[in-house]
Formats: sequence, structure tokens, C-alpha cells
Amino acid sequence: MTEKKKGKSDTPATAPAAVDGDDIQAVKHLNESYRKLTGMLSRVIVGQNDVIEQVLVSMFCRGHALLVGVPGLAKTLLISTIAQVLHLSFKRIQFTPDLMPSDITGTDVLEEDHTTGKRVYRVVHGPLFANMILADEINRTPPKTQAAFLEAMQERHVTVGEETYHLPDPFFVLATQNPIEQEGTYPLPEAQLDRFMFMIMVDYPTAEEEVQIMKQVTSAYEAKLEVALTSEDILRLQDIVRRVPVADHVFQYARDLARASRPAESEAPDFINELVNWGAGPRAGIYMILAGKARAILHGRYHVTTDDIRAVAPPVLRHRIITTFNAEAAGVTSDEIVQRLLTEIRPAVEEQVA
Repeated sequence: MTEKKKGKSDTPATAPAAVDGDDIQAVKHLNESYRKLTGMLSRVIVGQNDVIEQVLVSMFCRGHALLVGVPGLAKTLLISTIAQVLHLSFKRIQFTPDLMPSDITGTDVLEEDHTTGKRVYRVVHGPLFANMILADEINRTPPKTQAAFLEAMQERHVTVGEETYHLPDPFFVLATQNPIEQEGTYPLPEAQLDRFMFMIMVDYPTAEEEVQIMKQVTSAYEAKLEVALTSEDILRLQDIVRRVPVADHVFQYARDLARASRPAESEAPDFINELVNWGAGPRAGIYMILAGKARAILHGRYHVTTDDIRAVAPPVLRHRIITTFNAEAAGVTSDEIVQRLLTEIRPAVEEQVA
């Protein structure tokens, strides 16, 4: 796809004129696969449509996601089911206070060669060597192990002894946190939280969904799942996401949202100066554009709109806005601040998506 730039007065493209035929077919294939994928996930997971979309968006952007929700909301089941229908290798790491870096990266083991009688070192790979990693309760492990894990997320390789080993491609980390139990935990520093593309809030099901969950779990029902996409498909689609066209006014809207969240900036509304200590950095704007691209092609479109940016702004911004003491005392959350930003900061060009 070639990037087609537009002025503020232009309307967004609605036809894939700047897109080559192969990419058009790939976008159609992804949209069909997305519908098939969500249909199969619905056989196992009841509801949580926004959560599923946000997880898939982060994956197609080569990003990682942090899922926050109370126990029992099927976070682990959702992630393992996605790995199954995407035909990806999957490992679950239960983070505990005694977990050491070598427990996740791997270690050298001294063995005796029975042929020569010599002792040699053999590398035993840790659970990080998989396509999809579920980091369960990442805030329950000490900072040393968190740092080793987050280094693997960023660099996509680990060091064991004197050797560096590349992790499989594609490589995704979906970490979970329990927001209601903080005793005996090691909260992730803001700089490490910033490495996660999305913070996804997993909420309670609706009343109707809860009845459906009870019926499904307490019966002999067993979902039959099929592979929707392979790892090769995902790698190709990750490349296509980068080539989705974005108009100038969409870039400017993502920039304005990120800059308006910073108290020191002239663009910041008055409530930001009162309620926010630190706003989102440049990585927020980058992630909003990337996520907007992935969301657009998941919905079968060939360009990004400001509505896409508005949809992905909360999971991108909520963990990058640090509230003041006054905000905490008043019970104002970063989510509420993001919603106020979306109300106050409007795009230069309003778009209607069919």
C-alpha cells in the first residue's frame, strides 16, 4: 500500500484506489478470517467482544497487551483459545514471588557426553520460547524477573550465559493483573507499563451473558474449534498493517490527543493541569496510528479514520496518564480523563464511516 496524504479539507478515501490488488485481497482475507475467528471464539467465550478485538489489534501490530480484571472473567481461557484457533505455540507462566529470571529465559545445564565422557553445557530453553505467552499476574514477581521478561518483550531475544537466542516469530505477550489484590505484589513501574501497547480492561458480563455462561459451563457442551490463521498468515498481515494509508488529519488527531494529555503543553485543557502529573509520551501517538490501521482492516476498510483513533485511544492512553493526588482523592481515574479528552479534543475533519 502506498501512503496517500491529504489536506485537512479533503475527505477520507472510501475506495482502495491507492492499494494494490494483492493487498486488497489480503485485507478481504483478514476481514473474513476475523469474522470466522470471532465466531469460533464465541463458542468458548461469551461476550467480551471489545476485549477480543483489542487483543487481536495488538497482535496484528506486533504489540503486547496487559489485561486487567478480577479473577474468574476467563482471561486465561480467552488467550489460550486465541492461540489454539491461530495455530500458535502457547505457554503460560504463573508469576510468583520466588520466580527467577532463569526460570523464564532458560539456563545452561552441565551434562556428560556418554560417547566421549566429557562434560558439556546444554541450553535448556525456558517457557518464553513460544509464539504466545500468557504472563499470569505479572505484578506478583520481583523487579529482577519483570525486567528480564520485559527485555524479551522489547528486544525479542533472551541471553542465556554468553549466548543470545532469538524468540519465535510471531511473538506476543498477553499479561494479566488483578486490580483488587495488591498485598505481596510488585507493581510495574510506569516506564515498564509503557512497553505494553494496550491496557485492556476486562469487565463483568451482562446479566444475559452470565446466564449463558452458567448454562454453557454446567453442561456437557464442548466447543469444536478450527484454525483460522497460521503464523505465516499473521506475519504477512502484520506487514500489510504497516502499509494501510493514513490521512494527515488522522495523524494530527492522534498527535493532538497525546499532546493534550501532558500538563506542560500549551494544548492541554485546564482539567489536565489539575488532574494529571504526567501525560502520554510519543509512543502513544505511534500506537494509536498502528492500532487504527489494524482496526480498519479488521473491519474491512482500506484506510484509517478518526473514529478508529477514538476507538483505540482508551486502551493506549489509560496506563500512560499518571493522575495527581487531587484526582486520586476525588476518585477520578485515568479512564475518565481519557473520555474527557475525547470529548474536548475534536479532529480537524469529522468523518462518517458507513
